[in-house]
Amino acid sequence: MKRVLSGLMVIICAGALFAQQQPADVGTPQPTDINDSVPQTELSEVSVDKFEMEGFWRSSISSDSGFTVSRLFDGAPKDKTPIEGEAGLDIPDTKVLGVKVDFLRRGYTSLYITAARPIPVEGIVKTVSLWVAGRNYNHRLVLLIQDFYGRGFEIPMGRLNFQGWKNLTAVIPPQQELGMNGIVQKNYHYGNVSGLKIVGVRIDCDLADTYGAYFVYLDDLRAVTDLFSENLRDADDPIDDW
Repeated sequence: MKRVLSGLMVIICAGALFAQQQPADVGTPQPTDINDSVPQTELSEVSVDKFEMEGFWRSSISSDSGFTVSRLFDGAPKDKTPIEGEAGLDIPDTKVLGVKVDFLRRGYTSLYITAARPIPVEGIVKTVSLWVAGRNYNHRLVLLIQDFYGRGFEIPMGRLNFQGWKNLTAVIPPQQELGMNGIVQKNYHYGNVSGLKIVGVRIDCDLADTYGAYFVYLDDLRAVTDLFSENLRDADDPIDDW
């Protein structure tokens, strides 16, 4: 009996050792499995506004802190490159927006530069960029946007402590998987509407630099956006706006 049990133990151990040495059969990946796991994107750089329309942008500040005036000037950043696809379209791009602030007293205050109406940007926006001549002040530039539900958000773009023109960029945080919290750009129940709206920018003034007159210039507001879903939209899909 002992010999029989010993023989069975040897067979069991050998079988277990053989099973450990054999690689697990996980199957051969099919092309459809690989394609489903790769995010499908179609990134494009688009022009949001070139600051060519008189009166479309407005400036404001608290009346206790000072007063502002804004107007268009001829000019453009020399290092600015055209957007791919706009060459030969004869799109006007010869103006920049100038804003002047006359401070009445020192204090913590903010300068708002906003569009006459929020500017929609289709797709899933990844970044927003803006050319700024900040005159080497320690003021901070903040991007003001509205998400899919019209909720307001603020995204820092950087300090204005540099000479001449500089291209500043704000990175839009990615939408959470459930699409309920944070900056929501798409409701997955409705595939025919996506994106956000750009309200304008705010300049948070440094206390030490809130005296005399301050000048700032803006040009060429752009966005990098994913238009994959937009380009696949069905032309006959009804819009739920009734």
